[in-house]
Amino acid sequence: MQEFFMDYGLWLLVGLLVIIGLVFLLSGKGKTKEIAPPAAVEVKTIPVAAVPVVPPVVIEPVAVEPVAVEPIAVEPVAVVEAKAPAPVAAVTSEAGEDDLLRMKGVGPKLKALLNELGITRFAQIAAWTDTDIAAIDARLGNFKGRPIRDQWVDQAKYLAAGDIAGFEAQYGKL
Repeated sequence: MQEFFMDYGLWLLVGLLVIIGLVFLLSGKGKTKEIAPPAAVEVKTIPVAAVPVVPPVVIEPVAVEPVAVEPIAVEPVAVVEAKAPAPVAAVTSEAGEDDLLRMKGVGPKLKALLNELGITRFAQIAAWTDTDIAAIDARLGNFKGRPIRDQWVDQAKYLAAGDIAGFEAQYGKL
């Protein structure tokens, strides 16, 4: 018997609830209430008082004197042409070139592109100014924006100084 309730107990509960609901709905079926028709309501009409007519107010326009506008003297501004940034000079040393792949964000293709631009040393990148970064960035093609996004100048300062511990603390393991 216990096994029967374990297997079909939920269905028995649902069936019992359905039967109780049907009994509740059908219990009020035979009883109807007589509703009396509404009584006639007498409507009273109240006369509306006439709204007094107000004559329109006429406002005469006021004469306005025109304001005199004085011209302002404009001095021409001299245009100064911006000089193109000087190309970054390739610094060569007896020690050869640095392994630019050690910098985060520089892969083999980017290293080859930097070598084509004459950049082979960390010291070169560490010495870049904002104009140098803009000039190099304009020539990087698909890698545009990487020098700033990957903080190459800061990375190169650590690597050029030989501060491997500082580099790894800032940018992770080499």
